[in-house]
Amino acid sequence: VITLGVREAAPPFSYLDAKQQYIGYSIDLCMKIVDAVKTQLKMPELTVTTTKVTAENRMQMLTSGDIDLECGSTTNSIERQKTVAFVVTTFFTGTRLLVKPSSLIQSYKDLKGKMVVVTTGTTNERAIRDYNSQESLGMRFMEVKDHRDALVAIQKGTAAAFPMDDVLLYTMRANAANPPEYAIVGGFLTDEPYAFMLRKDDPAFKKLADEAVIALFKSGEINKIYARWFE
Repeated sequence: VITLGVREAAPPFSYLDAKQQYIGYSIDLCMKIVDAVKTQLKMPELTVTTTKVTAENRMQMLTSGDIDLECGSTTNSIERQKTVAFVVTTFFTGTRLLVKPSSLIQSYKDLKGKMVVVTTGTTNERAIRDYNSQESLGMRFMEVKDHRDALVAIQKGTAAAFPMDDVLLYTMRANAANPPEYAIVGGFLTDEPYAFMLRKDDPAFKKLADEAVIALFKSGEINKIYARWFE
């Protein structure tokens, strides 16, 4: 059995569709890694299971052995490399802000004294907290476990801004009941290279996973997968 750690609400990377099946860009790429495992082990009937993870518990789920490969929208950072290993990068994005146009917020400095909603355990949370400290802006923070909860906070007006990877913000806005109700503002506060997490104690698995992803880029197959989820 190989167990994939998946997200319920991180479209278009990893999420539940209307049929309650996990789909997305990251799922497609992880299944290519699974295919490589099946080939190397000569186990075409290898069972694939999925386990839901959150931004807060994904690393713990991996290190404890509850999942073997995390397939979401996770940033490869130096800090996280102390605990886990990463497959080669599959996507680049960066932190921006989701706001309501009526808030008149255009930049990070406009958040002075404002309530900011953050998803616990993300690099975006750390970045905005660091920025707040450096600039002495007096922001207040509301912590939530999932991006959907953050969108609700913006919708209800209980928070003024949600800092998150811009590709996820654009997807959230596109899927909202009234997209013009939201705006994405600010320059990139961070650079976020996405990569799949796996345990540090398995260099053979990392090598196989790296080679599977690299092969997608070399063959050009990645372009079809990208077009499906982003175009």
